Amino acid sequence: MVLARIFTNRLKGLELKAGYPLKSTGHDSFSAKASHEREKDGAYMKTFSIIGNQASKLASFEFFRYIGPGFLVTVGFIDPGNWVTNVVAGSEFGYTLLWVVTLSTVMLIILQHNAAHLGIATGLCLSEAASAHFRPWARRAVLWSAMGACISTALAELMGAAIGLSMLTGLPFSLGALISAIFSVYMLFSNNYRRLEKWIMGFVSMIGLAFIFELALADVSWGHSVRAWVTPAVPFGALPIIMGVLGAVVMPHNIFLHSEVIQSRQLNLQGDDTIRKQMKYEFFDTLAGMGAGWAINSAMIIMAAAVFHSRGIKVTGLPQVTETLIPIFGDISATVFALGLVFAGFSSSVTAGMAGGSVFAGIYREPFDIADNHSRVGVLLTIAGALAIILLLENPFNGILWSQIALSMQLPLTIFPLIHLTSSKKVMGNYANSLYGKTILWMVGLTVVGLNIALLIDIWL
Repeated sequence: MVLARIFTNRLKGLELKAGYPLKSTGHDSFSAKASHEREKDGAYMKTFSIIGNQASKLASFEFFRYIGPGFLVTVGFIDPGNWVTNVVAGSEFGYTLLWVVTLSTVMLIILQHNAAHLGIATGLCLSEAASAHFRPWARRAVLWSAMGACISTALAELMGAAIGLSMLTGLPFSLGALISAIFSVYMLFSNNYRRLEKWIMGFVSMIGLAFIFELALADVSWGHSVRAWVTPAVPFGALPIIMGVLGAVVMPHNIFLHSEVIQSRQLNLQGDDTIRKQMKYEFFDTLAGMGAGWAINSAMIIMAAAVFHSRGIKVTGLPQVTETLIPIFGDISATVFALGLVFAGFSSSVTAGMAGGSVFAGIYREPFDIADNHSRVGVLLTIAGALAIILLLENPFNGILWSQIALSMQLPLTIFPLIHLTSSKKVMGNYANSLYGKTILWMVGLTVVGLNIALLIDIWL
């Protein structure tokens, strides 16, 4: 009504300038004019009501335009590496280590949000920005260690998918790993970002449904779960598992990948208004994606605690999970678990390959583009390197577990360069981190370093 009045008054002003009288001296003429004005007011109100409704609808659709990158990254921390560390955590320590998932997810949201800001504000992914702004020795240390992290990640993803295929079909492990590698390369070479985002969101949904089904069968102590989510505790011998969970949730390749997917939209070229809007919507996208990942990771530990720890069963391999589930809940439970593992392995191997392509292209100061040779070489190095290591491993389960610990060791070489870049006015301009933001990011980085030091002490002493 107020907007309608303002608009009406402006029109009256235009009428006056054009020489049209607002009212006549005659009473009848004045009444007719008043009636006409009321009709105009009603028309304006109706118009504004329609515009308001349409604007509301458009705003809601606009939000969904920005959904996708967060969920593409999410699949990286519900991958087979997470399955291994979470099942071990739940089977050995019950609900006690759920707080690690909560802490890791909070840290992940902060870091992923910061990585996305780099891509939005500069139009560069993390690997491109490192190549552009770091000295050669620092650039090589950051990016080549990141390539190693991508290969280590892909190793866990391909092994997980191979184990799942073996559970379902009895395929030899090496053949399952080869099929997973071929699937990943095919998906990356034949799809664009938007199609991959849709595929990955579908995979995440299937994994979530698998664990909802498993939890529905288990006798869960929800009281213990709620307390464990927010109560830190470090049982004797739990530190390697804590670091494994941390490395499986906060993953270096995901930080590189998030900045890559966001920068591919080149929103920095569309002006400050678009950048600020994207930053706002990106946070909700990240929050939604990471929240879904937190729920699925928690479900893994809760399921393992309710099914295995409560029965005194210590899990030493993923096939053991299905063998244990069958006599307790029947064949369908084991089948759903194996299917979820296959979905997790397939989808996360795709994102690991994409991250490897992005890092390798960034070494040459190029964005990821599957039509470009550097991106293709990066993808193939990641997938083929992981496959070669897998074929040499005697114990795939231990290989996955230690690959997650290796990722946590590389994390400082990803986190601190990210903080340096996003805190630099030269790099970020007006979008550089505030003092408060830098403080939070440094606290996260130092927490990771402290946990890594504690792990080394625990291993070697």
